[in-house]
Amino acid sequence: MYQAGEYIVYGTSGVCRVESVGAPPFETDEDRPYYTLAPVSGTETIYVPVDSPVFTRPVISRAQAEELIQTIPAIEEDEFSSRSLRMSSEHYQEVLQSHDCRRLAQMIKAVNAKSRRSGRRISQIDQRYRKRAEDLLHGELAVALGIPVGEVQPYIARTIAQYKKRAKA
Repeated sequence: MYQAGEYIVYGTSGVCRVESVGAPPFETDEDRPYYTLAPVSGTETIYVPVDSPVFTRPVISRAQAEELIQTIPAIEEDEFSSRSLRMSSEHYQEVLQSHDCRRLAQMIKAVNAKSRRSGRRISQIDQRYRKRAEDLLHGELAVALGIPVGEVQPYIARTIAQYKKRAKA
């Protein structure tokens, strides 16, 4: 069970702060504790039973975040390819629901590479899922690193540049 003050990944809502654990502030026939969650990117409040089947896990640590960022250049692109929008959408949804930072990075890299290779705009499906993957990944990295989400992309670029510079030396 998570404690108040912890940050967790909650389903497809992304990173949430556990505000409290206990009775919800509304009438319920059930006598079970609820998490009161505050998404880090949003203003809503989520009330969910502690035994909910919705996926949850702790946010990665700072060390894990830094290790992931350093390995981004070596992460292979997601090799999935299909002209079917339905199949692409299903694949992207499966990646999002894996809640795996490395797979999110793979997907982002693949969509970006697809855009570079084609020399034209990518589909709305590709754009939408890339944006969602970036939101989930950057939200988690921001919390793990203790920086605002808007600083994640520059932090990634800076860290990779420094890592490459050290590798050449």
